[in-house]
Amino acid sequence: MKVLVVVIIIVIILGVYMIFNMSNSNVLVIDDFEGEIAPRTVDFDVGGGSELRIRLSKDIKYSGRQALKLEYNAVPGGYMWIARGYDLDVAGAAKWLKKPTEINWPDYQAFAFYMYGQNSKNMLEVDIIDVDFEHFRFMVKDDFNGWKEIVCPFSEFIVREDWQPDKARENKKIDFPIKAFQFEPCSIAKGDFYLDYVHLIKKE
Repeated sequence: MKVLVVVIIIVIILGVYMIFNMSNSNVLVIDDFEGEIAPRTVDFDVGGGSELRIRLSKDIKYSGRQALKLEYNAVPGGYMWIARGYDLDVAGAAKWLKKPTEINWPDYQAFAFYMYGQNSKNMLEVDIIDVDFEHFRFMVKDDFNGWKEIVCPFSEFIVREDWQPDKARENKKIDFPIKAFQFEPCSIAKGDFYLDYVHLIKKE
């Protein structure tokens, strides 16, 4: 009898797991910010008088055990950014759950993540870096409350005109695979951003 009960429980758990995966088959999670978040696992820089602290949030999170928290103080003339992915200056930032070369990019239409809104009206710049190191940008405004999925269609990213790395091959077109993403608080303000569950969305 006990064996039968155990078997039934296992079947139920497997059924729920399969239903969950089927309902989320249009999403590929590439980074959930679980595990260590430290200078050796995140590529970042800050300067010009601005301040940035990279933290883990275990109370405000979208899924899993933790979310990424960016505490920032952006001043005129300052800059800051944090990045995760491949071929960055910090090799340990290559922590995607699936390598870029293992993703069938033509199947996907958007880069997405969850952000905890606080209706601060502050802006967050979202960059993706293509295979030739060219940077493309999407702007997000914190004008809502609570967790929200931020969908950034590839077709709506614009090439960065303000700066490109010297090694970038610039053709103003996203050349897949994308190798990294980065977040940049850009409003002249003090605050924080909570980010989680970075994923790709399949084409319909």
